[in-house]
Amino acid sequence: MTAWAGDYAKCYEGLPTPVKAVEPIVIPANEVNLKEVGGIGDGVTLCTEAFEKGISKLSKAGGGRLTVPEGVWLTGPIMLKDNIELHLEKNALVVFSPDKSLFLDKNPNASRVYPCIRASKRTNIAITGQGILDGNGQQWRPVKRGKVSDVEWKQYMEMGGQVTEKGDLWYPWQMKNGYADIADDPVKQESMRNDLIRLTDCKNVLIEGVTIQNAPKFHLHPCYCENVIIDGVTVRSEWNVQNGDGIDLSDCHQALIVNSTVSVGDDGICMKSGKPSKSHAISGCEDIIVQDNVVNHAHGGFVFGSETAAGMRRMVVRHNTFSGTDVGLRFKSSLDRGGRSEKIFISDIMMNDIASEAITFQCDYVDRHAGSSDGDPVYTEAEKKWAPNFQDIHISNIVCRGCKTGIKASGIAGLNCVHDISIKDCTIVYNKTDKQIDEKTAQLQLSNVRLIPNKAQ
Repeated sequence: MTAWAGDYAKCYEGLPTPVKAVEPIVIPANEVNLKEVGGIGDGVTLCTEAFEKGISKLSKAGGGRLTVPEGVWLTGPIMLKDNIELHLEKNALVVFSPDKSLFLDKNPNASRVYPCIRASKRTNIAITGQGILDGNGQQWRPVKRGKVSDVEWKQYMEMGGQVTEKGDLWYPWQMKNGYADIADDPVKQESMRNDLIRLTDCKNVLIEGVTIQNAPKFHLHPCYCENVIIDGVTVRSEWNVQNGDGIDLSDCHQALIVNSTVSVGDDGICMKSGKPSKSHAISGCEDIIVQDNVVNHAHGGFVFGSETAAGMRRMVVRHNTFSGTDVGLRFKSSLDRGGRSEKIFISDIMMNDIASEAITFQCDYVDRHAGSSDGDPVYTEAEKKWAPNFQDIHISNIVCRGCKTGIKASGIAGLNCVHDISIKDCTIVYNKTDKQIDEKTAQLQLSNVRLIPNKAQ
């Protein structure tokens, strides 16, 4: 897709609720070409130092654009600084090294390695262009035997690695590439993998045009960030990638996700919100627009959760297409990680080939016991505080051709977790079940919702 290049005013026209608009990200006009600082794009030469030199040179000049020209640029982790734009020209392919030791965090207490690209407490940062960022995720991720064909499984075996005694899981451990492992066992090493792009406590972020693929874990993950623009990006991985979320906003304010394409192994476009923390100025997700995007394979097209603790507020999700996702609109949380949603408006979503539900509300996502069948359970005040509270959500003008179940919703007995949800003016063609709504725990108001069986099934 083509990035909108700053013409964002149209995204804020005709909104059903006021949403604070994003502001332009301005990067100084200075420019450094990666070749000027020693980068060699031959796919063999390690360019980590060249990226560091280029960013440092620009930083000393007050900021600017580090241009990555056509070539295959092998590198370790990249750290962005204030007023820095990483710009990938067409046919520029940045490949992150299979040498796991390059990504070890200098903090000995760190539980994960460095992300491929990271920034912390930075202002005015951008990743732009028409090139590709490849996280080399197959060097980090486990693979479930049941999710791959015989041919694919053989390919993993040829890479080396270790298979569990049951033969149901492959770990990238003792690989044939000659690079050493960085943990005592494959399970511990797997738990260390991190995101391809993780930006934390940053202000004024622009991700535009680039292709982000093959992440060790999540692909694009701004956390506790303010004024975030994600425009015209392509995010992709194999359908069976473990924890391979596409675009996740965790506790972000004032964000726009527009004109992008996502096809990944886990949730497509996802909003997350952890419990408020004194160490972060931003809490909850608010003032967010998600518009004119396409999600192909993903566990969910647009998703809340499972962490929703600090709340979801003032969001407009409209004019998106979900084609081939497991679920269309997915709201998931559980006790101890739930929070309140407010002024959420979702409309004009076109769906087809949805494997499970077109719309679902789930409040026991982590399989925590939510009470017995002997009557309403009793919860502690602490449990009640962090129970899910999906409410003030308004869904309209959804068209779905082909899903297993049209609408599915259930809350938690004894708690008011799913209520004041309106769904109207929708047409859903289902293959098996029109709706599964637990009316004792979930209150949905349906108006002019056509649930039509698929005669072709």
